[in-house]
Amino acid sequence: CGVPAVQPVLSGLARIVNGEDAVPGSWPWQVSLQDRTGFHFCGGSLISPGWVVTAAHCGVTTSDVVVAGEFDQGSDAENVQVLKIAKVFKNPSFSLLTVRNDITLLKLSSPATFSKTVSAVCLPNANDDFPAGTQCVTTGWGKTKYNANKTPDKLQQAVLPLVSTADCRKYWGTRVTDVMICAGASGVSSCMGDSGGPLVCQKDGAWNLVGIVSWGSSTCSTSTPAVYARVTALLPWVQEILAAN
Repeated sequence: CGVPAVQPVLSGLARIVNGEDAVPGSWPWQVSLQDRTGFHFCGGSLISPGWVVTAAHCGVTTSDVVVAGEFDQGSDAENVQVLKIAKVFKNPSFSLLTVRNDITLLKLSSPATFSKTVSAVCLPNANDDFPAGTQCVTTGWGKTKYNANKTPDKLQQAVLPLVSTADCRKYWGTRVTDVMICAGASGVSSCMGDSGGPLVCQKDGAWNLVGIVSWGSSTCSTSTPAVYARVTALLPWVQEILAAN
């Protein structure tokens, strides 16, 4: 897991707001969650051939689909996999009010076929530490300007630093809790449509899923940290669901 067959190219100055196109296929775990009309409403990450992790607030149902192996949503030439969802496991402790525990697991009806452009991200260990200042990457088809009327066709990427909880609370106060991790405020921001997608950091040469795009500035301000669900804190629940299903 966590080692793309197609190497990503990171300039370090990328933004999803004011976006930078990813190298096609270089984030092979990134999926697009689409409703029955083909509208992209959230991102997600493959953690195995049969499972996707996304955000609880995305409100995924079994009538939605997971699209894997996509780069350009405006192209019909790509070899994408459209995967049906068998079961939605929304974290029972999720609260829309506080956006705590913002994680959902999707069990696919049939597993994705792993290929050069479709593979899994690593899950971290519960005790892994990703310190503030670590440069990580978030990806998605979210808006490149908060007031844009549509989302970009091509997958966007942004390099951004993790922000300590203490620093993050300077912006957001006690809304930021132990099950959240912040990143950004560096000229880069996740935006609407990126929700549920990955925040990944490299550890021992492999990309680990450290955060799930959760919430942030309503205008996707690039000088305010965005808030992600903290995967290490939510791992016990993830492992419980995977083991039982």
